[in-house]
Parts: sequence; structure tokens; C-alpha cells
Amino acid sequence: MNQLQEIQSELNGLNLHMVNTPKYKTTTIVLFLKAPLEAKTVTKRALIPHILQSGTAHSPTRKEIRNRLDELYGASLSVDVQKKGEEHVIGFRMDIANEKFLKDSTPLFEKAVELLAEVLLQPKQENGQFATSIVESEKRSLKQRIKSVYDDKMRYANMRITEEMCKGEPFALSVHGEEKQIDEIKGDDLFAYYQQLLQEDKMDFYIVGDIDPDAVRTTIQQYFSLPEGRKNTGVTVQTTQKQVSEVKTIFDEQDVKQGKLHMGYRTYTTFKDDAYYALQVFNGLFGGFSHSKLFINVREKASLAYYAASRYESHKGIIMVMSGIEFENYDKAVSIINEQMENMQKGEFSDGELDQTKAMINNQLLETADTARGYAELLYHNVVANKERSLDEWIQGINRVTKEDVIAIANQIKLDTIYFLKGKEGTTA
Repeated sequence: MNQLQEIQSELNGLNLHMVNTPKYKTTTIVLFLKAPLEAKTVTKRALIPHILQSGTAHSPTRKEIRNRLDELYGASLSVDVQKKGEEHVIGFRMDIANEKFLKDSTPLFEKAVELLAEVLLQPKQENGQFATSIVESEKRSLKQRIKSVYDDKMRYANMRITEEMCKGEPFALSVHGEEKQIDEIKGDDLFAYYQQLLQEDKMDFYIVGDIDPDAVRTTIQQYFSLPEGRKNTGVTVQTTQKQVSEVKTIFDEQDVKQGKLHMGYRTYTTFKDDAYYALQVFNGLFGGFSHSKLFINVREKASLAYYAASRYESHKGIIMVMSGIEFENYDKAVSIINEQMENMQKGEFSDGELDQTKAMINNQLLETADTARGYAELLYHNVVANKERSLDEWIQGINRVTKEDVIAIANQIKLDTIYFLKGKEGTTA
């Protein structure tokens, strides 16, 4: 495949990543701010991007920001926070029409960059702080986002097993922060942390589309004036890798009709490791796809689960198995999931299944890269892991994985925690 070339440079205290290609008809702008995942900052970081997109010095309400986006041919702006390994990443994303394909001469890209710079650097302020009404509104919204996890029992079970399995590790923290911290956050403290964030976060700015790289650099340089003295190096995070001494088993009870059985495994392999490719293929065979062992044997043949799948957290190096079961099937389900892991460790999968898995992983990669946002997300893995891996290398690495590689990596994986959310009237355990 033709690899899209990424042009990297440092500019105004941030890392600029440009991908110049006619492949996409829109221009996508993604800005990531990365810092260690810490209990003392996690809730503030969950609040700040939403406060920033709620009002700027020149457009003090969400409605006025939306109006400006509408004037840019319906450009979009969104914010979020993500957990990548033990780092907390704030993301800003904009998609705008490419003015090359419009008769209108409005400099859409420049206007979009101007607006994004305003959102990040010129928030609406009162008395040297974020506007109180915006802060209070976003505190209420953050509480709702945290409560929504409680209402979604699959996400809730995933949050709880992460808390229990990674107790004492930064990864145990929720990406949305702690509800009990929200009311304690004071305006002056929050604004001081925002200024610290501008000074210390590692910032990576992705521009993907049919662009003029020189013009992009000039525009970014014009509008993004970050605090003087910032080095954009961020703080190096060493991912915690605990050895498993015994398997923890956690039972929770709630008024639910379906049990949630989640099982967490430590792989000791992350994105930056050479064995990453084998781990990806392992996960695809184990529970990543509809032909995987968990789906076929736990859900289809044994009819033990409404769903059964596994997910690999590639920057932390853990695999989570997620399944929805009847309460009374707990023992059977744990047993058959353990059996699937043992079968993987013994190499009980065919060459055809191996080839099918590799093809499906590569298709996923290509589908992700087919969108500008997805391509930026793929490239950002390199920054998070401090490991340069091109899309071509990624695909070739997957293709080189052998059956012996998968068996070897399977035998390094250790079950750490079993978590079961059952009904209050459950009959099991």
C-alpha cells in the first residue's frame, strides 16, 4: 500500500504532524494534550476541555461558537478525554471542508485554526478565572457522565474490574475523574491548573488533508502562542507492570437481570514491544472477532453468554474479557473461558483461523486509516508509546506473526482478576 507521509516538526512549543494527501476531501485538525494519569488532577482534566469549548473571550457562549462553526460550512468541533495506558489525554477535534473544493474564497482552514486557538488559549473569564456559570454547568454535566457509567452495566463492570485489578496503579483511575472531587474543585485552583497544563502538557497537533504544509505552519505559528518557556517534553511515564501472585475474585451485587462476568489478564506486552504484533493476533483469535474462541465456544456452542469478547489495552498491556451471563452460569462460564485460554496456550487453533485473524486485523487498520481522524489516532500511538511504527510496518508485523509466536505470547499471559456483577437475588457464589 502507499504509505501516507507524516511531516513532523516543532513549532511554538508543540509538535506539528502534517499529512498532506488528496485522499480526504475535508481537513481534519486534532490536538492532543498529554499528562500523567494522577488522582490529584484527573477530575480537573476531565472538566477543563468541556469548559473551554463552552465559551471564549470573543464567543462567550456555546451558541456563539456553534454559529461560527456553521459559518465555516458546518465545521465540527468536539472534545474528549481518553486514558492511554497511564496517561490522561485531552483531545480537540475539528473537521472542516477543504476550501480548495469550494467556490467561496473564505479561508476556512485559517478561520478554524483561529477558533481552536481561541478555545484553547482565550477562554471566557471572570475575575481572572473561568466564568463561574460555565464551571458550575460543566460540573453538573461531569456528574451526569460519571453516573451514566453506573447505568451502563457493561461499562460499570469494566470500570469496577479495572479499579480492583489495578488498585494502587494510576490505570485504576476513571477517565472521567472522581465524583466526590467535583464539588471540592474551586475556580481559582481549576484555572491555576489550566495554566499549568498549558505550560507542561505535551501537545501534538495533527493536520490531515489536502494541505499546503508551508501555509499550515504559517497559520499555526500565527494563532498558537503558547506560554513562553514551555518545553513540550511532558513527563515520561513508566507503565506499572505488577506480577500476579494470586487470582483475585470480586463479587458485586446490584438490582440487575443479567450477570456481568469480566476477567482481567496481564500480558506484560505493550505497543512499544516487538511482541505487540503477536499479542494483537492472540487477542483476535481469543476474543476479538466473531470467529474467536470466546465467541464460538462460550456464546455459540455452549450458549453460556449473551456476548463474550476480549479487548486489549495496548498501552497498559492488559486484556479484559467481557461477558453477559445468567447468574447461575458463573462457574460454567469461568471454567469454559479458562479452557479457551488453555487451548490458546496449547496452540489449538488452525492455520486458517490464524490467517483469517491476521487479515481481519489488517482490514481494521486500513479501515481506521481510511478516515483522517482515524489516521491521526493511529499516528498518535507512536507518540504515546515513544515508538515509531508506520502503518506499513504495522501490517507487515502482523503478517509475520507465526503460530509459535502466538503460543509463546499466550503462555506469558496471567489471569489477574475475576469480577462478577450479579443480581441481589442471584443463586451463585
